[in-house]
Formats: sequence, C-alpha cells, structure tokens
Amino acid sequence: MVFRPLPLLPIVAAAIVLAIPSIATAQPGAPDQPDRLVTAAERAQVIESLGKVLKERYVFPDLAQRLDARLREQLAAKAYDTVTSAKAFSRILSADLAAIARDKHLNVFYFAQPMPTAPPPRPTGPDPFAARNYGFMKAERMAGNVGYLKLDAFADPQGDAGQIAVAAMGFLAGTDALIIDLRENGGGSPGMVALLRSYFFEGRPVHLNSLYWRVPDQTQQWWTLAYIPGKRYTNRDVYVLTSSRTFSAAEEFTYNLRTQKRASIVGETTGGGAHPGGMERLGDHFGAFIPSGRAINPITKTNWEGTGVSPDIAVAADKALDTAYRDALSKLAAKTRGPMIDRETKAALEKLGQGG
Repeated sequence: MVFRPLPLLPIVAAAIVLAIPSIATAQPGAPDQPDRLVTAAERAQVIESLGKVLKERYVFPDLAQRLDARLREQLAAKAYDTVTSAKAFSRILSADLAAIARDKHLNVFYFAQPMPTAPPPRPTGPDPFAARNYGFMKAERMAGNVGYLKLDAFADPQGDAGQIAVAAMGFLAGTDALIIDLRENGGGSPGMVALLRSYFFEGRPVHLNSLYWRVPDQTQQWWTLAYIPGKRYTNRDVYVLTSSRTFSAAEEFTYNLRTQKRASIVGETTGGGAHPGGMERLGDHFGAFIPSGRAINPITKTNWEGTGVSPDIAVAADKALDTAYRDALSKLAAKTRGPMIDRETKAALEKLGQGG
C-alpha cells in the first residue's frame, strides 16, 4: 500500500466524486425521465458489466466478490425475468446491492439518454455551482453577535468558490459563536471541506481524515491548512446543524469537527455515506456509482458509512437552528461583553422564550 500525505493547500483530488443531489448536472433516475423496455440480453449484459467493475474497483474486494456472486445467482434463478422497465431494473439492482453491502453510495442508475462511451470533455460553460453562489446561501450576524452560515454544497475551492468561502469567513470573523447549517448539504469537494474546517483550528496542522483508494492502493491524508486567508475562528463555540439529508462530504466536515471536539452537532443523524468514488458505465442506458475509496478517521479509525453522524443535541431538523441559537445565547449571556450587547443577547433569548 502506498501512503501519501496531501499537500497543505486547498486542493481537490480530481478522482474524488462525492454526491451532491441538489446540484447534479446529470439526472440519473429522475422521475421525469421516459422509461424504456429492458430486454433479457440487456439485463444479462448490465449484470456482467456491474460484476466486473465491482471486482475491479469497489473498495472492499471480498465484498465485491460476494456482490458479483449474488447478482449471478439472481440472474440464474430468473429473479429478473419479469422486470421489463429500465427504471425498475436499476432500482431492483440497487436494492440487491444494498441488502449485502449496506453502502449508501453504491447504486445503479438508469439514463434515458445513452451514456457516452468515453469521458465527456471538461465543461466549458457556466459552472453549475455558480448560480447557487457555490453553495454559500447565507452569511449573517444574528442578534447577540452569533454568526450563521448556511452552506448547501462544498464546491471546488479553486477559483470563485474559494474567494466566496474566504469572504464569508471574513464577514463572520467578529462573531462570538457560529452556527453552520448543513441541513440541506449533500456533499461535494473535500478541498472545500479542508479549507473551511481549517478556520476552526490553530495554525499547527491537525490530521482530520484520510481517504484510502483501492486503485492505486493509496492512502491520502487530509490535514488542516498551515495557512488560510484571514483570521482563524478559534476559542469560540461552533455549532453544526444536520438532518437526514446531510450527506457525504458534509458528513465528513461534521465528523471531523465532532471527533476533534471542536463543534456541537445539533439536529438529526446524517445520511451515512462515507465511501467516495465515481460513475462507471454499464451499458448504453445504465451506470453505477462505485465507491472506490473509504474515509478513515485518525481518532476513531473508522467512519460514518451506514450509521451517519449522530448529533450531540438530537432534535428535529426544523428545530435545530432555534436549539443551537438558544444554546449559544445562553452561554454568551453568562459572560459580560458590554451593556449594549448584553441587552441584545437578553432580548434575543426572550424572543426565543428562554429569557432570564
């Protein structure tokens, strides 16, 4: 096995693809796609291709062999013979894989439009993240000098997205506590995860996560960055809001801060996807997202796959913001920060129904 630490720069490994349901450019499995008939020959070909790519790339080789054997058993037993809908076939294959692997990234998708036989050229048009401000939906100072950052995706930090991240953290730098809202964040770039989480630690690099890749049998370490633009957000309370929709890279961000005891997690247990990978072509109209890597936390030696990241304060997702805000204000109210801000904090607590 090759071991290689990553440079301490806000970069993203091009091979890493993480799910971002809200900003996907392709729409496999979208309900408005026209369905089509799938023949017995096509079913057999898809299963043959799926077994092959699982054995070549799936992060757990032994499990890949079991999955391949199960699919072949099902095919031989004619379990798929009555499935003539392409949409239904992709769903059934995904369910059969999930019954054994319990891997939330491992799925088969149907594409109404034929998949290209070669990787598509790098997009030259507008970045699909740009229209959503690269995931940065809101940066706000709330009453009581509590910061609020709503982040719905982790975009590649190189270019405009990185500049927006730095600007957001600069705007929030003067607050006395910070709430980061990931309740609608489906994941994205580990480079942005590395950049943002670095603001919450001192300058000495801290090892927060590793990613093991089956091909080429290599482990990459992810550390906090030795240098970041602007001020670090240290020695202040940080809250991360989660829901069952919080997934993939957003879970990594949450898990990293939780295991380092650097944030309080408020909300619901997250979706449970810790195995990055990429889309593989199975045929003209079918592809599979094959997890070829797995996260390894340096503290727990494991990850959140299948279990999700559990909150420190468990509440329904729609109550998470008020809960975190109340907790932050209560702690700040115990401090003397000056007559004006103390009155503002007390008024904010009273508005939440917890004034003293």
